[in-house]
Amino acid sequence: MFDVLVYLYENYWRPDACPEHAQLSRKLTSVGFESDEIEDALSWLDGLTTVAESQAKAQSPLSLRVYTPAEQDHLGTASIAFLSFLESAGVLPAPMREIAVDRAMATTGELALEDLKIIVLMVFWSIGEEPDALILDELFVDVEDRLIH
Repeated sequence: MFDVLVYLYENYWRPDACPEHAQLSRKLTSVGFESDEIEDALSWLDGLTTVAESQAKAQSPLSLRVYTPAEQDHLGTASIAFLSFLESAGVLPAPMREIAVDRAMATTGELALEDLKIIVLMVFWSIGEEPDALILDELFVDVEDRLIH
């Protein structure tokens, strides 16, 4: 599913630039994605659209996010720390964090930090906002691949 999401991010500048599901599904199949992977990604994207549209825009900047035990188990320490890092850096406002947590919880299986980074990227994509270059670097480049200057 995450490979499909990355493909969509790289090929469509916004969700509304994507063709309808049937046409998009055919295109993704022709590119080489499996049908179950496509279905999972499109269903996940529908959920992203629903959550993004319903998410309250006004949350107090003084609010504190407490993760439930289920969220802690599914997200893991590294992912929660990464979300906290993005929020404290001022690049992931609370409403966007909540969308990211919701979409992360909508995934099945173990959620790796790399998968959470794709989810955060898709949250930015869903609202038509591109993160700044440093955040894109954090979301895309593996730590082992970075050049130290």
